[in-house]
Amino acid sequence: MSKFALLFLMVFIGGIIATLTYSGASSFIIYQFVYFMNPDHRWWSAEIPGISYSFIASILMLVSLGIGYRKYSTLAPWGEMPVFKWLAALLLYHYLAYFWAINPAVHYEFTFQFTKLVVIVFVAYKLVNSPRILDISIWTYLIGATYIGYLATSVGRGAGARVEGIGMIDAPDANDTAAALVPAAVFLMYYAWLGNKKVKLLCGFCGALIANGLVLINSRGSFVGVVASAGLFLLYMMFSRYRKEGQRAMAIVIIVLGISGGLYVADDQFWDRMRTMENVEDGDESGSHRVLFWLAALEISKDYPLGAGVYGFNYLSDIYLPPQYHGGESGKSVHSLWFQGLNEVGWPGIGLFVIALISLFRLSRKAKAWVLENDENVFYFKLLALECALFGYLAAGSFINRFRAEILYWMILLLAIGINVYFLQRQKAKLAGTKSHATRKTNVSYSKELSR
Repeated sequence: MSKFALLFLMVFIGGIIATLTYSGASSFIIYQFVYFMNPDHRWWSAEIPGISYSFIASILMLVSLGIGYRKYSTLAPWGEMPVFKWLAALLLYHYLAYFWAINPAVHYEFTFQFTKLVVIVFVAYKLVNSPRILDISIWTYLIGATYIGYLATSVGRGAGARVEGIGMIDAPDANDTAAALVPAAVFLMYYAWLGNKKVKLLCGFCGALIANGLVLINSRGSFVGVVASAGLFLLYMMFSRYRKEGQRAMAIVIIVLGISGGLYVADDQFWDRMRTMENVEDGDESGSHRVLFWLAALEISKDYPLGAGVYGFNYLSDIYLPPQYHGGESGKSVHSLWFQGLNEVGWPGIGLFVIALISLFRLSRKAKAWVLENDENVFYFKLLALECALFGYLAAGSFINRFRAEILYWMILLLAIGINVYFLQRQKAKLAGTKSHATRKTNVSYSKELSR
C-alpha cells in the first residue's frame, strides 16, 4: 500500500474515532480532509476501499449535531448570524427557479449539490464553536492546499503550459483549483506573524508548495486574488493604528520573503501569461473579451430577469455573443461568479447572495469594533484575516464560474465562526458576568438591610 493511501486511511479512521470519543467537530475536519485528498480521483485510489468517504463524513456531522444539538445550539445559534437566513433564502430560490429553468434536469442536479453544501455549512457552524477548533479547521484547509501544491509540483505542467487533473471534486478545472488556494496566502501570513518558530517554519514550508502550485497552474484570476487579499492584509498590518509593537517590521519581513520566494518560483511561462493581461487589444490572449461576455450576461438578464437556470448563460451564449465566440457543445461560460449567478438565478438570486455578504461583513465590523474595545487586538487581526481570505476568493471568482464553489462557502463559514467565537460568545459571557455580579451585589445589600 502506498504511503498516501495508508496516511489517508489512518487520518480518516482516526477522525472517526475522534468524532465519537472527543468532539463532533472532528467530523467536519474529516470532511475538509476528504475534500482536498479527493480519494476517488487519485492514483492511489485503487489501494483503498471504494466507498463514499465524504458521505460518511457528512453523516457523522449530522449525527454529532443530533446528539449534542442542545449544547451546540447554546454555543452557536443560527439565529444570531443573519447570513444564514439569506443563504437559506438563496437555496430556496434555486428550487423555485427550477420551474422556469431552460434545462430543468441540469438545474435540479446542481441545486441538489448546492443543498448538500448549504447543509454542511449550517451544521459545521454549530460544530466548530471554539477558537481552538476554528484554528484546527483553518490549518486543515492549509494542509489540504499544501497537498494540492505538492501535486502540482510533482505532476508539472502539461502540453498547455498548465497543470490539469489535480483538483477537487467540484474544482476539476485548473482555474478552479488555483482559486481554492488563494485564501491560503492571508492565513499563512497571519500564523507566520503570531506563531512560534515551529509554526513559522511550517508556514514557510506550506507557503512554498502553495506558491509553486499557483505558479505552475498559471491562473491569472488567482494571481489577482492573492495580490488583492494579501496586499490588503499587509496594508492593515503596516498602517493600522491598532497594530502591535514590531508589527510593521514583521510585515516588511513578510513582504521581502514573499516577493523573494515568489520571484524564485515564478518562471518565464508564468510571467509570460501574467503579461498577457496587458495586451487588451487581443481579447482572447488577455482575457479582456470576458467584458463582452459580461455585457452579454446583462442583456440576458433583461430577457430572463428571474434567471435562466444553471448553465443559463452557456445555453444562451450563441444568441447573445458575436459570431466569433460561438461554438462548443455546451456553449461559452460567462467567466464570473457574479454574472453566473445573475443569469442562473436572476436578480433575486444574486441579490440574496450580495445581501448575505453585506450582512456578514457588517456583523464582522461590529465584531472587530467590540474586540478592540476590549483591547484584544490579536482577535481583530484574526477577523481581518478571515475577511481578507473571503475577499481574495471573491476577487479570484470574479473571473471564473464559482457561484456554488465549496471553498467560497467555506470562507463565508469560517468568517461566521470567527464572529461567533470572538464576538458573540464573548459578548454574551461578559453580559452574563455583569448581570451575575450585579445580582450578587444586590443580594449582599439586601442581606445587610435585613441584618439591621
